[in-house]
Amino acid sequence: MFGTRLLIPWFSRAANPGQTLPWQLLQSGLLIFPLLPALGAVAIAIAILIVWKQQFRSIARSPVNRALGILSLLLILSACFANKPAEAFLGLANFLPFFIGFVAFSQLLRTPQQLHRIAWILAISTVPVVILGLGQMWGGWQSPQWVWAVAGWHLEPQGNPSGRMASTFMYANLLAAYLTFVFILGLGLAISTYENWRRSRQKGGQLLFLTLFLSGCLIALVLTSSRNAWGAIALCFLAFILYRGWYWLGLAAGTAAGSVLWASFGPSWGRKPLRNVVPDFFWRRLSGEMYAPPPLPALRASQWQFAGEMARARPLLGWGLRNFTPLYEAKTQFWFGHPHNLYLMLAAETGIPTLLLFCAIAGWILARAVLCLQQWQTERFLLFSYILAFSSLMLLNGLDVTIFDPRLNTYGWLLLGALCGAGSSSSLAARDVENA
Repeated sequence: MFGTRLLIPWFSRAANPGQTLPWQLLQSGLLIFPLLPALGAVAIAIAILIVWKQQFRSIARSPVNRALGILSLLLILSACFANKPAEAFLGLANFLPFFIGFVAFSQLLRTPQQLHRIAWILAISTVPVVILGLGQMWGGWQSPQWVWAVAGWHLEPQGNPSGRMASTFMYANLLAAYLTFVFILGLGLAISTYENWRRSRQKGGQLLFLTLFLSGCLIALVLTSSRNAWGAIALCFLAFILYRGWYWLGLAAGTAAGSVLWASFGPSWGRKPLRNVVPDFFWRRLSGEMYAPPPLPALRASQWQFAGEMARARPLLGWGLRNFTPLYEAKTQFWFGHPHNLYLMLAAETGIPTLLLFCAIAGWILARAVLCLQQWQTERFLLFSYILAFSSLMLLNGLDVTIFDPRLNTYGWLLLGALCGAGSSSSLAARDVENA
């Protein structure tokens, strides 16, 4: 039955019968991860360790994993010569354990059926996040103290910052990043499910669920007031339209987006009439008129300029992870935990060679996944959704840094691991045809 198949993840089979236990643990951990991060992390960590034990020889032979090993050594070397080594070694916790997880994910996630399953689990596990967020904004919901002790998150009335939905995440931008990639995967599932329903008139219940899910995600994304997420969703939606050849829909969406952008930034002769039509919530937020201008050190441009200066001063090994914060505070008397750009942060704190290797690894995996699109006879559109979902996170990290949230960091490496597994599995096409 539909409900049983979705709500009890361990009914799904692993690609390799010997990997049944870690596959079940991964599914179970992901299902509870947004609400119970610590418990979900334990299940995911056990799955990772089992895969490493079972597949160590295969892991050691992988060129991608060897490149990741070199990247790890560069990060450690950077920490040794950091401005504040203690801070830098603490910063390694945001990278090295997640590299280990990525390696296991790339070994475990190999088939279209597994990627389909993971996308469903992420969609289902997002439902309570959206419900809690809507209650937070419209009902003034607040979590009791014991929730923080048990789950590690706190639900604040009217969000964080006030007026922006954060739900079970620390900050609205983090929730927006989470909803962005989950929405993209859900959209891929919905389109695939709709095409199956149109041919066979089956799976109507799944299609109804996905429609409600996507509607809830869109409402939540609006309530996060994240301009970065809005832009990422618009670009990915455009990619979906072009990939499917729905040019009429692209024209309609482009007209709507253009109207909002003109109302926000266009010349005065056309802007005023459009502002009477476009809801002021959108154009005021996009144009920056909703909030008072921040002080100069709080601007992203100021942080990016300082990070660029750091990179130019120490281009090879950088200043060390977590060293941007004290250096920026010493210069501006403003505290910021990161420069709101992952790539500038890596260049400034770990050195330009480390940044280039990091981007090369991710780019190589993405390129192989794109080439693999032609090999998928079924679920091709879902693989395209995974490519867009990970690309959206990479795009968002050009305007913010999501790796400091353990859940988002895990999801990012999970998506990349799934793309790596799909692109490196030599028997993928044969399995796909057999299961079609």
